[in-house]
Amino acid sequence: MIQTNELTKTFGRDTVVNAVSFELKPETCVALLGPNGAGKTTTLRMMAGLIHPTSGSIHLAGRTHKDIRQLIGYLPQHPQFHTWMTGKEFLVYVGRLANLTKSTANDRADQLLVRVGLGEAGSKRIGKYSGGMKQRLGIAQAMIHQPKLLMLDEPVSALDPIGRRDVLNLMEELKQETTLLFSTHILNDAEEASDHLLLMNDGHIIESGSFEEVRRRHAINKIVVRFDESDSQSYLESLRSLTCVNRLETKKEEVHVYVDDLAGARQAIIDIAAKHHWPLVHFEVGKMSLEELFMKVVDQHAVADRI
Repeated sequence: MIQTNELTKTFGRDTVVNAVSFELKPETCVALLGPNGAGKTTTLRMMAGLIHPTSGSIHLAGRTHKDIRQLIGYLPQHPQFHTWMTGKEFLVYVGRLANLTKSTANDRADQLLVRVGLGEAGSKRIGKYSGGMKQRLGIAQAMIHQPKLLMLDEPVSALDPIGRRDVLNLMEELKQETTLLFSTHILNDAEEASDHLLLMNDGHIIESGSFEEVRRRHAINKIVVRFDESDSQSYLESLRSLTCVNRLETKKEEVHVYVDDLAGARQAIIDIAAKHHWPLVHFEVGKMSLEELFMKVVDQHAVADRI
């Protein structure tokens, strides 16, 4: 549905976004994932038409548009509201700015307030809204003109757990009806809310695809075990003695066992656990956490840059 081609943005001598190219397919939810300062916000702002790229282009439906804002809904990381307005007044106001008729703007405002869970709060002044309510209102304003692409910049990073859950649930519903692109540095949110990821670091897209595809490309041989005892030192020594084990990492109550031969190591650990009656309560083979995946890809990119 939308493509970026060698999208680049420089500020003075600093290249913030460097030759970024990717494609978004219709009715998918994609997480633009990366640490603070990776270039995520600048990329979204270029796509939203708020700043001009230094070079590169943005294509929508196979054509290059000078202004594609009418087809895009955008929620910035720190949205601003006229707090003296009610929620409905604000949506109607935004709808009129988007060239909707007054009647259409009123109808869309009513529909969206219900859609984002603010039906009863639409008559209240925005100044009395919680952080989560404001974020949901921000999503509603981004959808008022029925865009083909909805872009959200760090939509949950500043919210408390309740507000975060409300917005993630709303995003889960929205991705059934529109293409959704959101930026985040919170790894769990990316995995929970999206189907695909674009991993960005230092202005570059360094990995992309579905979570499972990316995991397969960077698979590591690892077994995660957990014991029903707080003191697992004796088990660790036995695990280290196995010839198939490269190293161990203890993370809270879990032991991450890195091995050469996954199938052989699995059988060896099961055998020794059964022989010595270890109190195993968790045994998981080969799954890489998103944090591990992120750190591995970023480290590989840093090494490639040095070379």
